[in-house]
Amino acid sequence: MNKIFLTLTILLLLVSFGNHTFAQNDDKLAVLETNLGNITIEFFPEDAPNHVANFIKLSESGFYDGTIFHRIIPGFMIQGGDPNTINGDPSTWGIGGPDERLHAEFNTIKHNRGIVSMARSADPNSGGSQFFIVQKDSNFLDEQYTVFGRIVTEESFQTLDKIAAVETGNKDNPIDPEQVRITKVTIVNRSDVSDILELPEPERTQLSTTPLTGNQKYESPEHEIRFNVPEGWLLQQPDKTQSDSPDVVAVGPKTGVMNPVISLTIQETNKRSLDELITEKIAVIQPAIDSGNLQIILQEKTTINGYDAYTTDAEGLFSSNNEQYNVKFKEIMIYNAEKFYTLAYSNGIDDFDSQLPRFIETVDSFEILSDNPSKNKSVEEGGGCLIATATYGSEMAHQVQQLRELRDNKLLQTSSGTAFMNMFNNFYYSFSPTIADYERENPVFKEAIKITITPMLASLSILNHVDVDSEQEILGYGIALILLNVGMYFAAPAIVIFKMRK
Repeated sequence: MNKIFLTLTILLLLVSFGNHTFAQNDDKLAVLETNLGNITIEFFPEDAPNHVANFIKLSESGFYDGTIFHRIIPGFMIQGGDPNTINGDPSTWGIGGPDERLHAEFNTIKHNRGIVSMARSADPNSGGSQFFIVQKDSNFLDEQYTVFGRIVTEESFQTLDKIAAVETGNKDNPIDPEQVRITKVTIVNRSDVSDILELPEPERTQLSTTPLTGNQKYESPEHEIRFNVPEGWLLQQPDKTQSDSPDVVAVGPKTGVMNPVISLTIQETNKRSLDELITEKIAVIQPAIDSGNLQIILQEKTTINGYDAYTTDAEGLFSSNNEQYNVKFKEIMIYNAEKFYTLAYSNGIDDFDSQLPRFIETVDSFEILSDNPSKNKSVEEGGGCLIATATYGSEMAHQVQQLRELRDNKLLQTSSGTAFMNMFNNFYYSFSPTIADYERENPVFKEAIKITITPMLASLSILNHVDVDSEQEILGYGIALILLNVGMYFAAPAIVIFKMRK
């Protein structure tokens, strides 16, 4: 009777634990031989049967032999398994793999140190051969990537740390690939490995997690930028397949229907003004607005860290994997003459506000670096605004900035004002860049321009001290100030010259 009871108890335990049962003595393990030591992996077939079978099949075929760990981020993970790394162009590392792709087998195993998980693109069902081994607990990946194994020997952990410590380049690629090459992968029986650690069952996710509140810094000498992203968010530099695709993406832990995402896209202005870029953006999103899939909440010009900027808040209904999501967006376009930088944040509409302060911190920390500390958006090489160039670095620079804000916040909020500024900009920038270039080359000429425009700036500053409540009022003030300046710069000199000649 006791024997029957014991048998039933074992069966009930096996049923109740389901996919919580783990490797036994007859299970298969993988041994990765590298130039820095061996890494031994045990598998979790009950949690990710297709991924385990795929890894074993590729290993037995010699698919991984000669590949390297091509992406190494100390304190996070090491990634390998790309056949392009055997003898391919380094620019192709990270995009290779077999033709067959795997459907995601997301499970509840936490991405703690030593976990082996399948790498993928933004498509959850895009896993192929690339995998990563977690060096430091990275629980923001939990349930978003398919865990299919873990390393199980002391040598494995030592090798993991050695690989994570090698010198890397700008794209996290190893400087010396031979240091981190996988010479051979062998599938063995568990009984063939004598030094397996006695590890507890992997930790699994709970119903709630404690959000992180710190920041991690990102700096790119290539793009001359620096900013912070929330601590614990997965920071990636995806391949830029189109000019408007993101250069940097930070993915946060999923707390609602989707993962929060912060992205940065860098594009050339090609001498287009901020107003022209705004017009183009509105034209691009207009079809989505007309179809009812996108609703604009706010669009306004502003100033971010001293740069002209344009903010868009929107929400809409979007589909993914046959499911629909209510998504909210906040996008900030920062303008800097040669380039413009678009920082964007998206999240489920119910969870949007929870991570919005983190995005604001990212925006506030955004910096455009330069080899020349005195370089500024108003004095970029190759033209620009002659007024801003003349006043740059002087006590008048603040006055010019106030007038920019006044223009953006009042004049451009009216249809007549916008039409006037478009016409004025076409005329003004037909000669302004040439004069601005000459100002940089000739300091005396720059001082002469500054003295000349001082009365004009003083007259325009009057607008900072008046209340403008209607389009008619701003037109009235604007026309009056134009006539005043025409009098100062043309009528008065003409009268003086006439009298002198007389």
